[in-house]
Amino acid sequence: MRSGKGASTQGKREMTQTYEDFSKYGKEFADTGLKSFASLSKGAQAIATEAGEYTKKSFEAGSAAVEKLISAKSLEKAIEIQSDFAKQSYESFVAEATKFGDLYAELAKEAYKPFESIVAKAK
Repeated sequence: MRSGKGASTQGKREMTQTYEDFSKYGKEFADTGLKSFASLSKGAQAIATEAGEYTKKSFEAGSAAVEKLISAKSLEKAIEIQSDFAKQSYESFVAEATKFGDLYAELAKEAYKPFESIVAKAK
């Protein structure tokens, strides 16, 4: 065990090194957080764009179905038009739900990617 000036100098070096390591990891974590946030922003924008496109398509399909219903010459034809619209709407919804699921999964993967190196270092 050292005493006096030598121990004091050694302690200061260790403290300085610990502070520098802490600063380095803090900066790395902040940079990683910013990268993750950028991925989240990009993913959220893709989801919002997809939602807007789906809403527009749904509205157009609904409007077209209403026009067909108005011009239907018989009750049977109106029921057929409504049944076709319901089937197409359901199929479109299932397809969009799958797309949204994929977009959210991709969003999660991309947001986590920057943290992979930190997690690997921690192990």
